[in-house]
Amino acid sequence: MISIEELAGMIDHTNVQRDAMEDDIRELCQEADDYDFSCVCVTPTQASLASELLENSNTNVCVVIGFPFGVQTPHAKAFEAEEAVASGASELDMVMNIGALKSGHYPLVQADIAAVVGAARGHVVKVILETALLSRDEKITACQLAREAGAHYVKTSTGFGVDGATAEDVKLMRETVGMEMGVKAAGGIRDLEAAIAMINAGASKIGTSTGVQIMEDLLKQGEPDDISNI
Repeated sequence: MISIEELAGMIDHTNVQRDAMEDDIRELCQEADDYDFSCVCVTPTQASLASELLENSNTNVCVVIGFPFGVQTPHAKAFEAEEAVASGASELDMVMNIGALKSGHYPLVQADIAAVVGAARGHVVKVILETALLSRDEKITACQLAREAGAHYVKTSTGFGVDGATAEDVKLMRETVGMEMGVKAAGGIRDLEAAIAMINAGASKIGTSTGVQIMEDLLKQGEPDDISNI
């Protein structure tokens, strides 16, 4: 069983759209503060604004790095991470080098993640795998490399890929990393039922642009009694 407060504390309220305007980010931050969400997740150019708006809030600022394709060099991603932290980010969601993983260039993948972890200076780093593009073995390897590189979470998807999170992938990721890392489910999670399914599969965070709707659905129902794996 999970409380309303606990669910709110698992939600990364997200707007990483390329056309997001200042008013959109202001609305995002206000909603996150109102519902006491864990984070807002924004693009690097919106980091300073979000940090300013949430300065006196319990809600953290998360910034996407190497988004949405992950094709930047480790140096470029590290520089982007440094700028994000300087702008007030306390969490970073970086996109893994997917092509390098699929090519078997595992040292590059690990170095790419480690560069961002180093630049984050102790702040939380989540590694986006884009699971829809990976085989089962590649998902396992990606999780292992993220763990070895010092990341704090593995994350399913950018939300800009061919598909989003699945409960099956979340379960596999949780089994691979154990309880020493977090698992963030993101991509296509638009309602309470989907969020609960991901949490039951092992997700410790939910990335969604519809956090308000999820919370409103939960508030209408009361606290759910069918979340079994918390």
